[in-house]
Amino acid sequence: MLSATVSGFALGGSLIIAIGAQNAFILRQGLIRRHVFVLCLICALSDALLIGAGVAGLGSIISRSPTLITVVTLAGAAFLATYAAMAFRRAWRPAAMVAGSPQGMDLKQAIATCLAFTFLNPHVYLDTVVLLGSLSAAFEGRERAAYGIGAAVASFVWFFGLGYGARLLAPLFARPAAWRVLDILIGVVMSLLALGLLFSLGGAG
Repeated sequence: MLSATVSGFALGGSLIIAIGAQNAFILRQGLIRRHVFVLCLICALSDALLIGAGVAGLGSIISRSPTLITVVTLAGAAFLATYAAMAFRRAWRPAAMVAGSPQGMDLKQAIATCLAFTFLNPHVYLDTVVLLGSLSAAFEGRERAAYGIGAAVASFVWFFGLGYGARLLAPLFARPAAWRVLDILIGVVMSLLALGLLFSLGGAG
């Protein structure tokens, strides 16, 4: 079982560490120290839920539903494009927020945004439900459950490490120029992800 747990942890970790919309959002919230615990918990629990669904066999159902993937992809592209525009707007006025500032989204807005980044991203389903779920077929019984637990633990370690570790960069982000660079990078990442989703639909067609 230990081997299965380690395998799940390693694969789960390798999938979520890549720079993406969800990670960029948690990084920014960690820097301004707003709703960090709640948002990290939502991300980690969402991953655990999707991983559990994949290990239970939902991946095969989703992979056979191109309509569902298309709807999620279009919604995700629209959301990412909107958030990219917001990031570029913040970059235009970087002095509006500094590390530790009480400004920013309230809790409800932050939770809604976090959920959108999580469930309007088709790559989340492909990574957690389809890929991790498919690879779990190499294990049986308790080992399969251990594999899923290992992958879920990787999500908890990563998101809480990212959210709370971001504050170590707070001295750097005491300067408005640093926020400008971060928001420009976030805007570029979101834009590229949105375009990537749209191009993936074209390729699928």
